[in-house]
Amino acid sequence: MTLTAPTPIAASRTRRIILDDLRVSASIGMLDHERTARQPLHIHAEFDTDASGPVDDTNLDSVLDYRLLRDALVHETTRHHTDLLETLVDRTLNRILQDFPTVLKARIRICKPQAFEDCAAVCIEQTRARQAITP
Repeated sequence: MTLTAPTPIAASRTRRIILDDLRVSASIGMLDHERTARQPLHIHAEFDTDASGPVDDTNLDSVLDYRLLRDALVHETTRHHTDLLETLVDRTLNRILQDFPTVLKARIRICKPQAFEDCAAVCIEQTRARQAITP
């Protein structure tokens, strides 16, 4: 499936895809025990996509297949050790905007639920919009 980069569109012509509480096991952290054992991460991601074209209910190519977004998130967060959550969020945003040209804006939050015993999770969240191309 080949998607082309969208032209600038009004905000009312977007569709938001949300992947809520995607759970992965990753090698993340700077502490010695974090380098030797994988730990759970919870991911919340939102993707504003170009919705200027018609949706064909019988043609998956008329929309952005959210399975591909999920696969990219899983791959990017689990492919190798990362020291900082900030680095992981930034790298994941880069991947999404590089691989999915119809994503106009992405917000990704990655949480470490086992960071502290007295805290449900530590999360880093970052948002990035695609840079508009001016003629």
